[in-house]
Amino acid sequence: MATPLGRTMGSLGDYLREQRLANKLSLRQLADAAGVSNPYLSQIERGLRRPSAEVLQSIATALRISAETLYVRAGILSPDDSEIRSVELAILADPGLSDRQKQSLVDIYRSFRASNDTTPEGD
Repeated sequence: MATPLGRTMGSLGDYLREQRLANKLSLRQLADAAGVSNPYLSQIERGLRRPSAEVLQSIATALRISAETLYVRAGILSPDDSEIRSVELAILADPGLSDRQKQSLVDIYRSFRASNDTTPEGD
């Protein structure tokens, strides 16, 4: 048995399963609606796979829920500050960037924010 990717992915999977069941959709119906394979969606629900922002967007659309909610649950977006979220959302929404480039930019942005938060005043 594979090891889950961590608490964030498990909670994302649990949340997706709850939403799918609340919408009275089978795994196959949601996979078809989101344009992903049935086994891949099953692995996401079980916390074994980390979906891209695009896959989360497709799943959110199929479930008629906010993609931002899924991004936060997947650890892609910061749940705390709306200004930070809007920058991260803008990066994730850019169709000219690959998933890897988007995640890299979000990571760099977060590292700059974190270093500024710990820098003493006057610098």
